[in-house]
Amino acid sequence: MQTVRDVMSTDVQYCTPLDNLYEAAVKMRDFNVGAIPIVDDGRLVGMITDRDIVVHGMAEKRPGSTAVTEVMSRDLVTLSPDDSVQKAADMMARHQIRRLPVVENGRLVGIISLGDLATNRYSDERAGRALSEISEQDAIH
Repeated sequence: MQTVRDVMSTDVQYCTPLDNLYEAAVKMRDFNVGAIPIVDDGRLVGMITDRDIVVHGMAEKRPGSTAVTEVMSRDLVTLSPDDSVQKAADMMARHQIRRLPVVENGRLVGIISLGDLATNRYSDERAGRALSEISEQDAIH
């Protein structure tokens, strides 16, 4: 059985609770990512997405200096590095999300994305199914 550890990205860019929306947006641009974990002393405390910045930041007329903690998601779905790749695909499909933080003992150790599953030569049809289900939901909304 292939595990999340085998396919996850470990070079994860993150922000801290001291960062603001502008700094998060610049990191997203510079590293070409749509989500940034918020980490406090190594512990995952939230995630902020490009959508969070637009919907909960810009659309609510919050300045770029607004703390990331004011718009980040706190109730996160996470995985352990020892979970199976199949579990990751199932969780992405069930929760309609494209990336999951990987946490060990409360500490962020990586991120696994739908792209990681899709490009993994050992993944099965579940990655395709997860993508299909997430894409269908995106088309509805």
